[in-house]
Amino acid sequence: MHPSDVPLLAVPVGIGATAFMDLWLLALARLGVPSSSFALIGRWVGHMSHGRFVHASMAAAAPVRAELALGWATHYAIGIAYAALLAALAGADWLQRPTPAPALAFGLATLAAPWLVMQPAMGAGVAASKTPAPWMNRLRSAANHAVFGLGLYLAASALAALRG
Repeated sequence: MHPSDVPLLAVPVGIGATAFMDLWLLALARLGVPSSSFALIGRWVGHMSHGRFVHASMAAAAPVRAELALGWATHYAIGIAYAALLAALAGADWLQRPTPAPALAFGLATLAAPWLVMQPAMGAGVAASKTPAPWMNRLRSAANHAVFGLGLYLAASALAALRG
């Protein structure tokens, strides 16, 4: 594999891992476990275009046009970017012969983004500290990101098998 192939291969890995996490979230929703709305992520990103990055409450912030679509697009773009970063860190060899440990560790490392950036900027505090059930939210986030890491491994494995 040529190193220039890595960013291109990260696209299907990121999409696959993100879709795997979405199936997990759908299964949880069917079991009555609530999750955040991607519309709120879209709202947050939409407000960025107006120079507003931090909110006291994202739910109370003014809605933006097409926020749900923007939220989903952002969600998948982040998944692709994370897959590219994992591939860059783990190397092209990992994409050819994926192993679970780097993917799971990376998935858990991505918790830094929601805990230290997104949640504080959206009014939930560092690591959901301002929410009614911070530890439940932290555990849910950790599980979701572990599932994303598993999805990175499964998607990379499927891609490696397809590429022969």
